[in-house]
Amino acid sequence: MRISTSLIFNNALRSIQTQQAALVRTQNELASGTKILTPADDPAGAKRLLDLRQSLGLNDQFQTNADAAVTRLTLEESTLSAVTNLLHRARELATQANAATLTDSDRQALGEEVSQRLQELLGIANTKDGNNEFLFAGFSSGTRPFTQVGNNFVYNGDDGQRLLGLGPGFDIAIGDSGTAVFRDISNGNGTFRTTSNAANTGDALIDTGQVADPAAFVADTYTITYLTDTTFQGTNSGAAVVANGGCSAPQAITFNGHEVTLSGTPAQGDSFQVLPAARQDMFTTLNNLAGTMATSTVTSADRAQVHTALGGSLAEIDAALENVLTVRASVGARLNAAENERFIAEDFSLQIESSISAIEDVDIAEAVTRLSHQSASLQAAQQSFALIQNLSLFNFL
Repeated sequence: MRISTSLIFNNALRSIQTQQAALVRTQNELASGTKILTPADDPAGAKRLLDLRQSLGLNDQFQTNADAAVTRLTLEESTLSAVTNLLHRARELATQANAATLTDSDRQALGEEVSQRLQELLGIANTKDGNNEFLFAGFSSGTRPFTQVGNNFVYNGDDGQRLLGLGPGFDIAIGDSGTAVFRDISNGNGTFRTTSNAANTGDALIDTGQVADPAAFVADTYTITYLTDTTFQGTNSGAAVVANGGCSAPQAITFNGHEVTLSGTPAQGDSFQVLPAARQDMFTTLNNLAGTMATSTVTSADRAQVHTALGGSLAEIDAALENVLTVRASVGARLNAAENERFIAEDFSLQIESSISAIEDVDIAEAVTRLSHQSASLQAAQQSFALIQNLSLFNFL
């Protein structure tokens, strides 16, 4: 077989170029840290990497959402804790004011603190989060939720509850509306409420009452009237008699599933009402409490009116506390769920990154060894070519 000079040159050049290409590829692998430089290097691996990176991006978003949910729910929990402390203080003030030994000036001094606490509560209800959005405005997060107009408290937000996705098919509420926290509260004992007629002349008091028999309970507007100072009669909104009896102190009266207790000394013509409970925001509760504390009392009947109103305020504060505690329990459950999802997302990210690394990361030790071998092979090819290129007959002629 005859081997031409051009064949020797071409084979040597091809070998050198092949060695150079392999060396450059290994250098690129080491520089980039990945062994899949183009999809053509490993089509199946490239497709798998694309899927994994999409999953990682989605999981990163879930993790970001979980972080945001934890931050916002933590703020809500601390805010509701402040509301709870404020209501406890208001209850202490109402209890002190309800003592029979207090003078009008003593109660008025307590009432001034209640008024300050009311303004503090308004400020808390208008709390903003780190994004300068109102915490308790529902979907209307850019609108100040609560404003005071005279003795009325207006809610400017809505009842929406914002959700964040923390996982596939798993959304969590990251807030509560002002209605759920501050407004959706039943006054009285939660089922019905009691009031005394402002024209009463006796010093009888009525308590907030309780449901004596849920099966027999009939919601209606009832009036208890003292026909004499020793006998009473209870009627419903249709003037039908539902209870009657003699007077004793204290007097427990039961009718249509209701039970109320009257104490003190009534006068003929004194009356009390038992009404279905209504929704009342906690701002109105504190405002009414402050107003009651500011009331001057001259007669025993005046004092009876004040103490009846204070008893009602205590029950309403208890209802407000119960509502806040219910919301806090919900917030705590959601906060725990958000923190769990954050940990799950972190673990999942590590798993995905580990899978990506297994597919594309270069084995540094192997690549360095390969680079050294390829470099030596290239040098050998170059040196051998330098010798072979002088093997020509013309050099011996």
